[in-house]
Amino acid sequence: MSNKIPSRPVRPRRSVLYLPAGNARALDKLSGLDCDGAIFDLEDSVAPGAKDQAREALREFFGQGRAAALPGGMEKIIRINALSSPWAGEDLLAARGCRPDAILVPKVEAPEDITAIEDALEQTDAPLNLRIWAMIETPLGVMNAGRIAQAARSDGTRLDCFVVGGNDLIKETGVASLPGRPWLAQWLMQIVLAARAYGLDVLDAVYNDFRDQDGFAAECGDGQAMGFDGKTLIHPAQIEPANRAFGIDDTARVEAEAIVSAFAQPENHGRGVINLDGRMVERLHLEVAERMLEKAQRISARDNQEITS
Repeated sequence: MSNKIPSRPVRPRRSVLYLPAGNARALDKLSGLDCDGAIFDLEDSVAPGAKDQAREALREFFGQGRAAALPGGMEKIIRINALSSPWAGEDLLAARGCRPDAILVPKVEAPEDITAIEDALEQTDAPLNLRIWAMIETPLGVMNAGRIAQAARSDGTRLDCFVVGGNDLIKETGVASLPGRPWLAQWLMQIVLAARAYGLDVLDAVYNDFRDQDGFAAECGDGQAMGFDGKTLIHPAQIEPANRAFGIDDTARVEAEAIVSAFAQPENHGRGVINLDGRMVERLHLEVAERMLEKAQRISARDNQEITS
């Protein structure tokens, strides 16, 4: 295991929308949406008796090239059923055959869950760019979040992103679901901390009342302040507020540009700390600024592509 966190591409993940894999109407509308990612769900939104049908609908959607025709930059993720379920094996084979950007594994509770998926993908010669996202949504998953994220240090790992499963976490713990999530906050921060320690992205849980735009906006603001990269969504009406909340505002972008420009000056070459407008700025701030500007550039490129398409 390497001590260095592997470098990963910077991708905007402000808004990631769940879609039932067997819902033809939802799939048809996806091409007109501006979410950064779409999760094609084979788990919670598909009844036990409809799993086979949803799986075949997903194969058809990807096999006909409709997924490839989605707006450029939109990540495509397939959520399989839990590894302990009777559907996981078929789900994994179908997902691997569809060749999405990532496979989302629910109810991850230990590093061995990630290893099992990686071994299965390797045995089927899955391409290395097929990534793994892990849902942290049980008490044991939260407790082991650091150990799970540590798998991201392994050479050749596919693990890219944590996704919080808030509804399951509330159900499993019995905490009250209140505005501001006061009883969940410490666990959410524990998940964020684990992800950041090992270079993973991390997405906040869904907000269930898609008609409550004010409540959703407030929770997006809280999530952004906690350090989440974006939010998982259940309705297209939530996309624009999430993109706005987890985007990069002009003030932050200008400040990042100033930091990059200052370190690029010949007199600052090789220096670890510089004085920028009366503030001490370290090289670690340069790394953050460079990553922010790369993310801003990708967001701009994606938005421009949508405008011209």
